Amino acid sequence: MSQHLIDRRSFNVAWAYALLGGAAITVGCGSETPTGSGGDSGSGPGGGATVTDKEGQVSNNHGHRAVITAAQLTAGNGLELNIQDTGTHGHTITLAAADIVAVRGGTRVSVTSSTTNGHTHTVTFN
Repeated sequence: MSQHLIDRRSFNVAWAYALLGGAAITVGCGSETPTGSGGDSGSGPGGGATVTDKEGQVSNNHGHRAVITAAQLTAGNGLELNIQDTGTHGHTITLAAADIVAVRGGTRVSVTSSTTNGHTHTVTFN
């Protein structure tokens, strides 16, 4: 197995780019070049904001709660949430990956819950 080393100049250049671009430098055994996160951080408007949990507003609510955690927003994958909370029955909502990215970015997203006890709820984020 060959081991790749990075020279001081390359490291300093990558470090400077990381500071200017908000990327992370990874230095370790076998690392040929520094790696960075690059591109859109997906943390919402302004790019550098901290990602926090997002709670949706549930229509005709009687004890339900819909929360997308910061970790789920950061991951950006589709998910299914159970919104029962203190309600006497459960509902689920399904959010596609594009919905999660939109919510994370501050765009208003509305979805309809599953039908339980003959009714649904509209859940709106942002």
